[in-house]
Amino acid sequence: MDRYEQSCAALGVCLAANVPVVLWGPPGQGKTSVIQQLAADLDLHLETVIASIREPSDFAGLPVVDHASGSVALAPPRWARALASAERGVVFFDEMSTAPPAVQAAMLRVAVDRVVGDLPLPVATRVVAAANPPGVAADGWDLTPPLANRFCHLEWALPAATLRDGFAFGWPSVPVPAVHDLESFADAKRLVGVFLGSRPELVTRVPDSASEAGFAFPTPRSWEMAAKVYATATRAGVPGAVRTLLLSGCVGAPAAGEFLTYVASLDLPDPEELLADPDGLSIAGRRGDVVYAVAASVWAATDARLTSERWVACGRVLARIADGGHADIAYTTARRWVKARPANALPDVSSLRSLEPILRELGRFADLAPGL
Repeated sequence: MDRYEQSCAALGVCLAANVPVVLWGPPGQGKTSVIQQLAADLDLHLETVIASIREPSDFAGLPVVDHASGSVALAPPRWARALASAERGVVFFDEMSTAPPAVQAAMLRVAVDRVVGDLPLPVATRVVAAANPPGVAADGWDLTPPLANRFCHLEWALPAATLRDGFAFGWPSVPVPAVHDLESFADAKRLVGVFLGSRPELVTRVPDSASEAGFAFPTPRSWEMAAKVYATATRAGVPGAVRTLLLSGCVGAPAAGEFLTYVASLDLPDPEELLADPDGLSIAGRRGDVVYAVAASVWAATDARLTSERWVACGRVLARIADGGHADIAYTTARRWVKARPANALPDVSSLRSLEPILRELGRFADLAPGL
């Protein structure tokens, strides 16, 4: 898979995950054409908006006075009304790097919230943009950091071999995986949260220079986008190089590299296996962040399919964690565990002994240990 194919696969993942994406490349690289073909292949309504020739009101809405009610509404432009009517569509912001800062500011709410003026666009509306690097753009501007932080950034260029084959046989379609898995997204968010708990300096790191801040950098918002594309890419089985492109496009290459290296080193046990055999959990020698990830994944699996048996097994896992010297982690998870107790479910005696200090602090020991 060459770099162009990797970029196509990454674009498809962004669309499947509904993460706004911007394609960066010199003029004439087929960015507009590939979006047009993509919309046709997926039967999506396409609205192309040339950002450089638009006014802020084309995104923020035009104030219209309602004299009868004495109120002012922000009327959306035609392209937004067409997308709202279509229900399944793509809005393509072309020439985004030639939009002045005032227009970029008006685009902020459109990019993430899908709201134009007072008109909410359908949730399924995908947001794609194309931009030329400021050095080759016509009267170009750096993207403002708030706008740049709302997009996954992908490089886009046509290699000679791709151009040759495209002219001879036609352009390949962008593969968009049919993945909609909320459980995988929740797992990915937990991984990101555990990672950032061990590397808090990477939660937010805005670059010092304005030019670098116009691309990907880590913030809580871009980490959430990273979790979405990571979950979608993993579930779709895309190659590791594509996942690296996606994570780098959301939070920048340094932060993405650290996260992927960290995930590869975790070696987490399957939570379903732990629920089936809680006593098989070994805590000795495990780092605190790994233990936290284990506790979070076991509780998530329990909560997703809650039964009395699974709830009791989760308590045994928490007891093992507390006995292993991580009572603080057991306490954090136990707060959710006790609130979700199925009717008449009680922990076994050994779990009660291990979790007694935690349950007493939570004020639930008497409820869960009647007669003791």
